[in-house]
Amino acid sequence: MLDKAERLSKSARFDLCGACTTAGGGRQKSPEDRWIYPTVLPDGKTANVLKVLQTSACVRDCLYCENRVSRDVPRESFTPEELSRLFWSLFRAGKATGLFLSSAVSGHPDTTMSRMIATAEILRRRYGFRGYIHLKVLPGAGRAAVDAAARFADRMSVNLEAPGPERLRSIARGKDFAGELLTRLQWVQEAVESPDTRVRSQTTQFVVGAAREPDREILACTAGLYRDTRLSRAYYSAYAAPDDWTPLDSPPTPLIREHRLYQADFLLRRYGFRFEELVFEPDGNLSLSLDPKSGWAMRNPAAFPVEVEQAPREILLRVPGIGPVTAKRICSWRKKGSFQGPEDLRRAGVILKRAAPYLLLKGKTLPSPDPQPDLPF
Repeated sequence: MLDKAERLSKSARFDLCGACTTAGGGRQKSPEDRWIYPTVLPDGKTANVLKVLQTSACVRDCLYCENRVSRDVPRESFTPEELSRLFWSLFRAGKATGLFLSSAVSGHPDTTMSRMIATAEILRRRYGFRGYIHLKVLPGAGRAAVDAAARFADRMSVNLEAPGPERLRSIARGKDFAGELLTRLQWVQEAVESPDTRVRSQTTQFVVGAAREPDREILACTAGLYRDTRLSRAYYSAYAAPDDWTPLDSPPTPLIREHRLYQADFLLRRYGFRFEELVFEPDGNLSLSLDPKSGWAMRNPAAFPVEVEQAPREILLRVPGIGPVTAKRICSWRKKGSFQGPEDLRRAGVILKRAAPYLLLKGKTLPSPDPQPDLPF
């Protein structure tokens, strides 16, 4: 059983969830639970999540995927009884507190989805598990399957993989971007909004670079999803270009590109930026040498400097070196008194080496600090 769990967990490693990204997080190192990941849940708490496939047998031929049908490799499957029993044993041992369940598409999507749903149902009803379950919605799954999954999952996801139909066709022959993916994403959103379901959030994922798409296309798609579907968040997985099992000739994607996409995504989700404000290079990609907020600030010198004693939160969020927590702390500090100098700003969380050129304190510029390497906002 543990050998099968190892193989099906390893096959699930490209599905991202919470902190399970190259930009952060990790996995447990002990032999019996090496694919249990620390994951940030929708409520902001962290849980150790078992990430696993129901089956690695697939009828699809997605060229970026090691489980595609045209690869001659051994296949493994869990029955719902086996997988629910395995997870429950890990839960009772204190090793896993949540489940992230994905799958290859074995036969009709609804057939595989029914096994995933049955796994979740056993955990909920037989074992009384009340913790976190994330269920992946398979391409082409029917409305009834999506609605059934929504009764047992806390979070669901539909992986778009590419930002549009033409890009998707180049890496996943036979997948229908609008019919099989966007439609399911809308169904999940309706389930999220329904008071009769358990699910309360949904995500998606892009394979960055596999289809040779620029960042502009990915972020335009993401911004549209945030606007139209209230997507909780998007994940970005740098294409690794494993030449031993893919016919794609796309080069491997640098991890710094994935990191820049996450930074730009934060600007859209938490900093009040619009897609139109993001700064792209002539090739449509984000700068690899400069984080997206600094790129915007350098492109908009008329917006600075701002007076830290007066600027509203939404303006402070435009300053490199000031994030949502720090902006909130500055606004709270100002209600009690004033900032006396740079040290007060540091205590509030301002990264002065990034923020100083863009701030005024009591009408005066701050001392220019030494340059520092690129850091998160």
